[in-house]
Amino acid sequence: MQLLNKFNHNTKIIGVVGHPIKHSFSPLMHNLAFQLGNLEYIYLPFDVPVSGLKDAVKGIKALGIKGLNVTIPHKEKIMPFLDNVSEEAGIIGAVNTVVNENGILSGYNTDVNGIIETLNGFRDEIADSEVTIIGAGGAARSVIFTLIRYFKVGKINIVNRTEQKAETLKDYFTVKMFFENIKAYGLVPPDLTNLFKRSKLIINSSSIGMFPEKEDSATFIQESFMKDQIVFDLVYNPVKTNFLKIAESQGATVLNGLRMFIAQGSRSFELWTGQEMPNKKIYKTLKGYMEGESTPKSK
Repeated sequence: MQLLNKFNHNTKIIGVVGHPIKHSFSPLMHNLAFQLGNLEYIYLPFDVPVSGLKDAVKGIKALGIKGLNVTIPHKEKIMPFLDNVSEEAGIIGAVNTVVNENGILSGYNTDVNGIIETLNGFRDEIADSEVTIIGAGGAARSVIFTLIRYFKVGKINIVNRTEQKAETLKDYFTVKMFFENIKAYGLVPPDLTNLFKRSKLIINSSSIGMFPEKEDSATFIQESFMKDQIVFDLVYNPVKTNFLKIAESQGATVLNGLRMFIAQGSRSFELWTGQEMPNKKIYKTLKGYMEGESTPKSK
C-alpha cells in the first residue's frame, strides 16, 4: 500500500537512455534525491540500442516523459532528434540531459558543470598549463570545451587507443574553438609516461578502470606521475580507481569521478525540477554504497 500511495497520476517520469545501461548509478542517485525532496518523480533506466534511438525520442514526446539523461553511446547521436540544444552542447557536440517542455525537447551538457565543480579549487594551477586527456568520446569533448572556455589551459594532449579518433577530436576543437595548441597521440607506452610527466593535469575521460573491469587501468601507467600533479578520473565506480591509486602513490593530488557525477546530476536535477539536489547527502550515500554498504540510506 505504501508504494501505491507514493505513485499516482501526478508522478512525473525521468529516465536515462544508453546501451548498455545496467552500470549506471543515475537511477539510484535521482530516486534518492526525489525521495529526500519529497518530489513526485520517478527515474527509470531505458536500455536503447542505437537503431532504436530515433523511435525512443519520439516515445519521450508521446508518453510525456519529462526529462532524460543520455549516456554511452547516445550523447552525440541524439542531437539531430532534439528541438533545441544549449550553447555548450552545440559547441561540444554532445548532450547528456534532455528537458521536455510540452513536447519541445531541449538538450544540455551538464558534464560541464561537473567538471567545473571538481576543478574549481585548482584554477590558478591549471591556467596556461599543459593538460593530458585520455579518451576521445563524448566525455572528452566536454572536458576539452570546459578546459578551454573556463580554465584557459595552455596546451591539450588527447590520448586514445585509436589515434585517428583523437586526431578527429583535435581537428574539431581547433576549428570550433580556435584553439591551436592541441595534439593527438595513440595510447603507446613508454611515450605516454613522458607525456604524463610534463602535464600539470591528467584526466581519464575513458571507461578504463570502470566497474566491473576494475583492473584495466594499471598496465600502462606505472611510474607515470609526479608530485604536484593533479589527476582526475571521470570513472566514479569504483570511487578510487587503480588509475587514481597509482597516481596517489606517486605523490599526485587525485580527484575521483563521484563528485563530478553528482555535480552534473545536480544540474540535471535542477533543470527538471527547478530545485537544488541535496549533494552532500547524496555523496555520502553513494560513496558508502559503492564501498560496500548493501542498502543505500536516505538519511
